[in-house]
Amino acid sequence: MNVLATKHEQILQYIDELPVGEKISVRQIAKALTVSEGTAYRAIKEAENKGYVSTIERVGTIRIERKKKENIEKLTFAEVVNIVDGQVLGGRDGLHKTLNKFVIGAMKLDAMMRYTDAGSLLIVGNRVNAHELALKAGAAVLITGGFDTEDSVKKLADELQLPIISSSYDTFTVATMINRAIYDQLIKKEIVLVEDILTPVENTISVNVTDRVADWLKVNRETFHSRFPVIDKNAKVVGMVTSKDIMGHSPETPIDKIMTKNPMTVGGKTSVASSSHIMVWEGIEVLPVVDDSNRLEGIISRQDVLKALQMIQRQPQVGETIDDIVTNQLVLTRGKTKADDVYRCEVTPQMTNYLGAISYGVFTTIVTEAASRALRNYKKGDLVVENITIYFIKPVQIESMLEIFPKILEVGRKFGKVDVEVFNEGVLVGKAMMMCQLIER
Repeated sequence: MNVLATKHEQILQYIDELPVGEKISVRQIAKALTVSEGTAYRAIKEAENKGYVSTIERVGTIRIERKKKENIEKLTFAEVVNIVDGQVLGGRDGLHKTLNKFVIGAMKLDAMMRYTDAGSLLIVGNRVNAHELALKAGAAVLITGGFDTEDSVKKLADELQLPIISSSYDTFTVATMINRAIYDQLIKKEIVLVEDILTPVENTISVNVTDRVADWLKVNRETFHSRFPVIDKNAKVVGMVTSKDIMGHSPETPIDKIMTKNPMTVGGKTSVASSSHIMVWEGIEVLPVVDDSNRLEGIISRQDVLKALQMIQRQPQVGETIDDIVTNQLVLTRGKTKADDVYRCEVTPQMTNYLGAISYGVFTTIVTEAASRALRNYKKGDLVVENITIYFIKPVQIESMLEIFPKILEVGRKFGKVDVEVFNEGVLVGKAMMMCQLIER
């Protein structure tokens, strides 16, 4: 099969093969690969989005370590510079390295050094002796308060290839910013993406756009599968062909005459949850996974998605999102029958808007979660929210106790409809209706 890489893909491959720590410029790439500077710039931006390039003001763009999923909560020093709006004073050649932990230097020097080892980042003020000792211990240094350091320390940082960074923020703010970035990474790590569960292209059976029905029948007999992506000579997905399309056609019929053209596809970075919505709404069993150029990277099936969704539900939460905080507040009080069940939820400071009243997003989450739990009591399995209508919501202030009454209006084999009323101290403060599709396991 003849696969021609586009200029854009060639540049990405070129950047990927550069040694970690290498400096990259638009001009250098444009010259090395004889492409326009605009093409080079777009490819560098994509490499940055994919996490193996980092651009720092006054330093430039450098190749950093591409992070594996299990290692994602580690930050590179280049990313730290961007998080704290820092200035690199020395040790630029070490910006691609990752930090294992950060140490706040708010103690005596000998105590500080006990905690500071190779791969650490020491966050400290204008204590030059601490800067020097940290570098000698194999740690990078982040100087807070916008202070500088001695030239001898900068020289040492360059020799050891350990960054020394200055930030105008104070120590507490800097530590909070880095902590937040690590926390965000943890949340990202928990979200299962299509690339984590796909059947890769080397194990994916596809048919060619130039094939005939006879070729489909042959592949069907060999694999017992009935749905295949259709690709052109450049491995780009141009269609999807299933047993339903084949029915009633002679073995000589060309595939491109009967296939579904421009099929639904997803990218590797699409979340599994989004893919499940597409599959349920569109009634699709198999989705081709493509790259930015629409080249086939693999496939995912409905079974893969369901398995992944069930796995997610059993995972312990490490990085709590606002949704986790809200749903953890929801407590069920059982009634005499399922219809009498009531959920209670206290409005905490995180759930409010700038006026101190419950935010619309949080209200939607509470309603959705209560309705989903009520439906699951009636019917086991996963569900996909199709639409939610909020009829009204009154301001509810901080520390109020909400009582949520979900009432099942209709439940079928593949469909559910729930009415939700929300009360505060006996007064109706919100009303909504949720409709969803049910997926049987």
